[in-house]
Amino acid sequence: LAIKKASELIDMRNHSGAHARMGATDVCPLVPVSNISMEETVEWSKKLADRVARELNIPIFLYEYSAESKDRSNLADIRQGEFEGMGEKILLPEWKPDYGPHQIHETAGTTAIGARNFLIAYNINLNTMDKKIATDIALDIREKGRFKRDKSGKVIRGDDGKILRVPGTLNACKAVGWYIDEYKQAQVSMNLVNFEITPPQLAFEEVRAQARKRGVRVTGSELVGLIPLQAMLDIGIHYLEKQKRSEGISEGDILQIAIKSLGLDEIADFDPKEKIIEYQIKEKYGPLVNMKVDAFADELSSDSPAPGGGSVSALIGAMGGALSAMVANLTINKKGFENQFNQMNDLAVNGQSVKTQLLNLIDEDTEAFNDVMAAFRLPKKSDEQKQFRDKSIQEATKNASKVPFDILQKCISGMDLALEAALHGNPNSITDAGVAGEALFAGAKGAFLNVRVNLLDIRDEAFCTKMVDEGNALIEKGQSLLSKIQSEVESKLNG
Repeated sequence: LAIKKASELIDMRNHSGAHARMGATDVCPLVPVSNISMEETVEWSKKLADRVARELNIPIFLYEYSAESKDRSNLADIRQGEFEGMGEKILLPEWKPDYGPHQIHETAGTTAIGARNFLIAYNINLNTMDKKIATDIALDIREKGRFKRDKSGKVIRGDDGKILRVPGTLNACKAVGWYIDEYKQAQVSMNLVNFEITPPQLAFEEVRAQARKRGVRVTGSELVGLIPLQAMLDIGIHYLEKQKRSEGISEGDILQIAIKSLGLDEIADFDPKEKIIEYQIKEKYGPLVNMKVDAFADELSSDSPAPGGGSVSALIGAMGGALSAMVANLTINKKGFENQFNQMNDLAVNGQSVKTQLLNLIDEDTEAFNDVMAAFRLPKKSDEQKQFRDKSIQEATKNASKVPFDILQKCISGMDLALEAALHGNPNSITDAGVAGEALFAGAKGAFLNVRVNLLDIRDEAFCTKMVDEGNALIEKGQSLLSKIQSEVESKLNG
């Protein structure tokens, strides 16, 4: 529908602009974000291409992972000649469209459709208005590089007559230089087509180095569109490593380090909720975690059975994980603990992980209980309905046992961290390590109570026996860990 609307509103015969383009909808990428493979995405791209060609009579080229041949995988190769040259290009046998007519659409041009990895559109700002400098930097960094020239500036050709190139410094990077009148400065504008090969922080540092060679300076950068959460976290972690600071801080703090390090807020505000794709799809946490403390306590104290003990156990455990991370962060870079940086950094990172996982389980536990209640509300008039209802209740109740069991496991794994914090952390924070251990064990015991009460309604004896046996073993381990934590706390408190 977007492609259709573009074809109705945009007449390419009257269009001009700075960016290369070949149609009213120049390109329509399909990007797998979650719960779908690249192979499945390719199939959807072909279905879309077929429909656009049939219904809108627009010639379609498949590109990237959807391309039928390597010659067409690169969008720049397909787009070469742009709208003005595509009328003749499309008539060549080697450029017959994959779908649609063998001629350009008079007003809508042509369109490329394909499945690809996430592309990060990223611009780096320079303290100059000279577009030539930005272009010169772009030629040096982009994967395609620049034409190879002799001392007189003449291009050098190979034996086959083709112009030779000097490859750029950044793989999986496309770049151009341009001047933005709105900002009164030049930019190096990039498409990072695989951020695992060339992430934004690598591109940023390379452009900084290239800018210095030319007597200019990078002042900041700009993200166009969305970016994956992992890419932003990788940026933050990269600069925390360089600064010899703890990586075991909250996700929000890591993102702020990333934003400030790349100057992503130089031109305009950078709101992670608007710029990070995962945050656009759903909230980081569920509704219970997003409540204020007093609102959660009020909800807990009402006559509703959920949230209940399972969610509270997860919350208590999450606080224990957070305390372990805190002890580690209060140890890092403190005098006398310089040699423990790596150990404490790992402890902080793992403590944050336990915290995050248990926070997510707060809402999961309540959702699991609500699913059981929904199963009980299923109709039971016919034998078939009764059978389906009974099966649904059993499956939902099993899941309602698995969620608190997960809480139990996470809390016990967190107790290992609390013990490490007590043994090796800053002794000034020994009671925080002690509280972490107590909280995590309380969360573990509470979660196991919820497991056991749900097992009462499950008829699968093997399932119940396994859950009880494994749960008892975890509680026994937790009791042992707690004794060690308490012993270490008392030892340090008593001098």
